[in-house]
Amino acid sequence: MSNQEQVTRDPQVEAEVERQLAVIRRGAVEIIPEEELVGKLRRSIKTGKPLHIKLGLDPSAPDIHLGHTVPLQKMRQFQDLGHNVTIIIGDYTGMIGDPTGKSETRKQLTLDQVRENAATYVEQLYKVLDKEKTSIRYNSEWLAPLNFADVIKLAANTTVARMLERDDFEKRYNSQQAISLHEFFYPLMQGYDSVALECDVELGGTDQKFNLLMGRTLQKEYGKEQQVILTLPIIEGLDGVQKMSKSLGNYIGIDEAPNDMYGKTMSIPDELMVKYFELVTDISLEELAEIRTGFANGSLHPRDLKMRLGREIVTKYHGEEAAQAAEDHFKTVFQKRALPDDMPEVTLEPGTVWIVKLLTDLKMAPSNGEARRLIQGGAVKINEEKVAEVDAQIELQDGMVLQAGKRKFARIHLG
Repeated sequence: MSNQEQVTRDPQVEAEVERQLAVIRRGAVEIIPEEELVGKLRRSIKTGKPLHIKLGLDPSAPDIHLGHTVPLQKMRQFQDLGHNVTIIIGDYTGMIGDPTGKSETRKQLTLDQVRENAATYVEQLYKVLDKEKTSIRYNSEWLAPLNFADVIKLAANTTVARMLERDDFEKRYNSQQAISLHEFFYPLMQGYDSVALECDVELGGTDQKFNLLMGRTLQKEYGKEQQVILTLPIIEGLDGVQKMSKSLGNYIGIDEAPNDMYGKTMSIPDELMVKYFELVTDISLEELAEIRTGFANGSLHPRDLKMRLGREIVTKYHGEEAAQAAEDHFKTVFQKRALPDDMPEVTLEPGTVWIVKLLTDLKMAPSNGEARRLIQGGAVKINEEKVAEVDAQIELQDGMVLQAGKRKFARIHLG
């Protein structure tokens, strides 16, 4: 930038650019390239025309957990800054299944399966996003009409060598694992979404970088202004090691009950607290800085911080009253080691029952295997006494209290 350009910069515009950049940078891993984003923001502020922000989602399962909300939080921040956001439901890309991070070809879903998942998925999005300011599009709108000549033209914009630069494809190729040809079309289809919608910015996890950059490549080839890429971290789950995943059981679902949501939050490792505050809560940048400093120098106790984190998360999805009740419940049950007053009551016929069957019948474990793991881990108690054997036959008694894990209780009555 020349000295003349620096002199003619509008101070108010530049101040607003910096304000927006501070919000946009929050939690971001990379902005590629940031100088292009600055230019887009400057133009947006001067003209009053909002930027167009895109996030693509493939609803391979119907439920959303906190890990999914990381890019949604960033989309909401863009909304609050006055920009337009579009959620692309990948009903066409979802039929392929994103091969990112997979060691084998994913099972293809039917269009009906993807759309069935999307039905509940979309409603959950609005727990984070402003519904009135959110555009929902399905990429079948522009992918379904492509004819075979269009597909050949699309495929001609990259090479097999470029595709094999992807870490997962490279590993599978080098280990002689099969890569189906249709998997190469996933990044092309995702990239074409950006061409069709002429996006200014696309968001995604760090594992999506290759796919996001493909959007820039295709926009250039199709004569469009290139989008800026913003990548966000993959948040670890409750185990502090693996990424949050429902299949791994280390997740906090945004539709979970307040007590479960709060209790699970209290079990995350201390070293993840600041990351959770940054990525999944709405606290201000100033509050975040205070928490980061207080945690680092020890002036804020980890237990107190985690309790605040639990309140912030439950408040976001269930409201302040529910958050306070969940905290009171946690203190009563887990800090004071008292049984909850509001535990479910079930009526059963007298007799003897296998402990594993009892847990699954009462939906305190989703499967026999999970029930066995809970017992072997010492997480199952009857009247506050651990059940030691997975083969235990339990004689039911009136008033018996069954506990599975830290948060699931049931009081049994005999009918």
